[in-house]
Amino acid sequence: RHEKSIVSQREINTDTASYLTALRAALRQSPDVILLGEMRDYETINTAVTAAETGHMIFSSLHTIGAANTIDRIIDAFPATHQISVQLASVLQAVVCQKLLPSVNGEMIPAFEIMVLTPAIRNLIREGKVHQINGIIYTSAAENMIAMDSSILQLYKDGRIDKHTAISEAVNPGIMSKRLNLL
Repeated sequence: RHEKSIVSQREINTDTASYLTALRAALRQSPDVILLGEMRDYETINTAVTAAETGHMIFSSLHTIGAANTIDRIIDAFPATHQISVQLASVLQAVVCQKLLPSVNGEMIPAFEIMVLTPAIRNLIREGKVHQINGIIYTSAAENMIAMDSSILQLYKDGRIDKHTAISEAVNPGIMSKRLNLL
């Protein structure tokens, strides 16, 4: 039942002809929040960025490894002449990456990387220096950012994953190995 909100869902081939058609139709209904299953192609990403520019909150998934790679994937979907870097730097609020790891009890548990767009990160995106974002994430724990390797290290310290998993799943296995040996 709808109590404090109205949720409208569209199913491809049943309610709409295509993913892009459904997204454009949703924008005409003036929603506050749009949840996209996945941004797969230029048209979908372009429409999502345009919706964000007009004040809609967009949540979506994108299959990448790490926050910086997510930014690169979005930028690479556009022609080189497009100003997507400027648009993305102005509308993106955060990137959350999840990696499922085998725990010591055989279950899968998530490790997270969280990147919040600070003025420094926005500037790196505008200037095309996305490769420097990982360094900022690693040094910005005070700004509510978490690097993937920091999340993995915490899971190890909490006894939820073993040493082998921590090293093999780390972004930087050599550094992770050294950090674990210091514990």
